[in-house]
Amino acid sequence: MTSQRRHRAHAHAAHRRTRAHWIVLAGVLLVIAAALALQGYLHHHGGVTDDGVVSASGAGVVPAAVAHGGPVIDARAGQVATSGPKSGTIALTFDDGPDPTWTPKILDVLRRHGVHATFFVVGSEVLEHPDLVRTIVADGNEIGIHTLTHTDLGQVPNWQRTAELQGAQQAVIAATGRTTSLLRPPYSSTNDAVTPASWSAIESAAADGYLTVLSTLDSEDWQRPGVSAIEAKLRKGGAHGAVVLMHDGGGDRSETVSALDAMLSTWAHEGRRVTTVSDAVGISDTMRPATVVDRVTSGAFLSAVRVSEVLVGVLAWALLISGVIMLVRVVLVMTTAVHHARAARRTRRQPRRRRPDAAAREPVTVIVPAYNEAAGIEAAVRSIAASTHPVQIIVVDDGSTDDTAARVEALGLSQVSVIRQRNAGKPAALNAGLRAAGHELVVMVDGDTVFEPETVERLIRPFDVPAVGAVSGNTKVANRRGVLGGWQHIEYVVGFNLDRRMFDVAQCMPTVPGAIGAFRRSALAQVGGVSGDTLAEDTDLTMALARADWRIVYEDDARAWTEAPQTLGALWRQRYRWCYGTLQAMWKHRGAVVQGGRAGKLGRRGLGYLLVLQVLLPLFAPVVDLFAVYGLIFLDPVRIAGVWLGFLALQMVMAAYALALDRESMRALWVLPLQQFVYRQLMYLVVIQSVFTAIVGTRLRWHRMERYGSLRVPQSDHALASTPR
Repeated sequence: MTSQRRHRAHAHAAHRRTRAHWIVLAGVLLVIAAALALQGYLHHHGGVTDDGVVSASGAGVVPAAVAHGGPVIDARAGQVATSGPKSGTIALTFDDGPDPTWTPKILDVLRRHGVHATFFVVGSEVLEHPDLVRTIVADGNEIGIHTLTHTDLGQVPNWQRTAELQGAQQAVIAATGRTTSLLRPPYSSTNDAVTPASWSAIESAAADGYLTVLSTLDSEDWQRPGVSAIEAKLRKGGAHGAVVLMHDGGGDRSETVSALDAMLSTWAHEGRRVTTVSDAVGISDTMRPATVVDRVTSGAFLSAVRVSEVLVGVLAWALLISGVIMLVRVVLVMTTAVHHARAARRTRRQPRRRRPDAAAREPVTVIVPAYNEAAGIEAAVRSIAASTHPVQIIVVDDGSTDDTAARVEALGLSQVSVIRQRNAGKPAALNAGLRAAGHELVVMVDGDTVFEPETVERLIRPFDVPAVGAVSGNTKVANRRGVLGGWQHIEYVVGFNLDRRMFDVAQCMPTVPGAIGAFRRSALAQVGGVSGDTLAEDTDLTMALARADWRIVYEDDARAWTEAPQTLGALWRQRYRWCYGTLQAMWKHRGAVVQGGRAGKLGRRGLGYLLVLQVLLPLFAPVVDLFAVYGLIFLDPVRIAGVWLGFLALQMVMAAYALALDRESMRALWVLPLQQFVYRQLMYLVVIQSVFTAIVGTRLRWHRMERYGSLRVPQSDHALASTPR
């Protein structure tokens, strides 16, 4: 195989690896979504509510045999047959349990009176309290199902009816190892109250092998009318056979317990026989041992429920922790920004101190690496040449295939020189400029960036302090029109510049941006110049300087205007390169974590902040969005919306303060709410792809930014309204 074929094969394999992570991500999100949906359905979809809810009427006809027949309905053979307890016999039934408080109390009453009953259990409650169901059965009582989530079967589609019945049955099997053929639909009462809709549900259940059990005597204990009122209701049954409806779950059942105790004594005195439904109507085998298949299926169902419970619990804690981290970040960046702004004002009011070597009064070398920058190079060079501080400008043409170099030379500016070299990449171009630099202070600027006249003068002010080795300027988005431009403008002002103020105060600046940064040549020589080890050469260089014990600071009023991507595809490529390069730089300089001095501050503060805020939280962000949807559907949507609006309000306050610090218009805030629905998702997907690319060891190629030619040379620094937009 030739080297070219090997290269193609390696590239194809890398492409497959970098696409596989989307499949992994989709699979993880599907599993989490399924877990959330299961928990949401079990605990928040229906819920045990009062039996007074009226079922839908629906269409069709209720058979006369049902409307005027007995409370136990058998439609399994295609023909309807009904039956009921014999005279003097009471089938005692309880709905809505098991309940950890009231079911044991009711069982104690039944034991004292030596009687048994039928408990129609809610599947979700069985999953929570399987031991209670086992106790019910062990005491000789009977189990029937009351659906999975106490859903009105007459008001839901067929698929949901099936899910409700199967889920409840699986819960009973998991708890007891037995199946049951008895069903009581929620919100059902007597035969004459059966509607066409509820009859349709009864028919569907019969097709799955269920006998439906209604009632003839409703205690109405769910209304909690008082013990005497419940007893009065139950005495209306006379000497006839009855199916008595009471409740052991769904609320406070203290009145039920007291009334039951009294009525069992009354019925015993009257010679009434109290028993289960199957015994009262002469039906056998309502509960049978589950088959192996049933046991395996119920075990899988129970495992899914348990795993989903753990997963939702972990997600809830993780969300809480991430929320706390975000709040801490807001407080941290806001307080440090206030401190930074005050310190900057004090410094600017003080008379300028002279350094012994007076480097700040000497001309500054400005290096502009350029590759196919014809669209904006003239504006960039003109703006730098118009600086109020004397500058030497070196444009390094890194093998451009357009007329970048010719356009610079055509400007005819005496302080500008052009170096042509074969394409070797941005670090090589910067190092070539450094070799030709004639001054101690060096400014590096991208070819798609323009300066204000005072930018260079302001940028080099911090070098009055000998310990300062590099200075970051304030990068502004020039082409900020439209939603995408507005999003990036907000991100630059809030996300980047507020963070840089915090990094400056904490002395752990991780990045001096390639768009505007100033350096000492001696500091650059100490770290070996600009490295090409990573795709984020600016971050790599900044971290290397910090590890060499140089201080890096942020000068917020040294502004540079740069072109931002104008399409989502271009934005993706740019941020993918930035993120991947930052991960490379973090890994390369991980040793800073155990160092002392400024290196240790970078490692423990800067790298820690980047790891948590720019890697781990974005990796978790898709789950946050998924959980938010879960909350809107299954939890309290008002509360979820309130939390979201609260965080948005915090972001608005932080953004407004950042805009004020940068003397920007507040009109930019209108795009911030929209940023949560597209831009945020794009950014965390970039992080996910970058992390996966780094894990699998794929070498990412350089992605050149598209140029649009939208830059203009600023005319004045006194009114930002006149700067390029």
